[in-house]
Amino acid sequence: MISFLRRLFARGTPQITPAHLRDAAAIAALHAASFHRGWSDEEVENLLLDPQVLVHSLRVGGAFAGFVMSRSAADEAEILSIAVSRRCQGRGLARRMLDIHMGRLAALGVKSLFLEVAENNGPAIALYRRAGFQDVAKRPNYYPLPGGATAAALVLRRDIA
Repeated sequence: MISFLRRLFARGTPQITPAHLRDAAAIAALHAASFHRGWSDEEVENLLLDPQVLVHSLRVGGAFAGFVMSRSAADEAEILSIAVSRRCQGRGLARRMLDIHMGRLAALGVKSLFLEVAENNGPAIALYRRAGFQDVAKRPNYYPLPGGATAAALVLRRDIA
C-alpha cells in the first residue's frame, strides 16, 4: 500500500512550458536515452538558441520529464524530436505536449507540420496518427538500427491552421 501511495504522489501535476537554455543537459540526456543517436549538450544548446526552433519542456512533480522540439521556416515546421521519460510514459503526456506545441506553432503562423518517424516505432506512430498526421512519403533505410540493420522513415504531415 505504501509503494502505491508513493507512486501516486510522485507523479505530481504535469507542467508544460517553453524550454530554457538551462534545460539543455536534461534534454540531451533524455534524447540520448530515447534514440539510437543522441544529441550532445552543445547541439541542444545551439537548437535552443536558434530563433526558428520552438521547444516545450515537461515537468512532473518539478522534475524534468520530457520535451518536444520543432524548427519552422515560413509557414511550415518540422518536429525534430519528442520524448517522455520512461517513468512518465503511458499517461498521455506526449499527446498533451504535442497539442500545446502545435497550438503555439499555429499562433506563430505555421500552417503545416511535418515529422519523420521510424517505421518500427509503433508507439510514436500511434501518437501521431491519433493527433491527425497523415503519411506523405517513405524514406527507405533511413534510421540505423543496432546490428547494422536499418528502418525506413515515414514522413508525416498535418495541417494545424
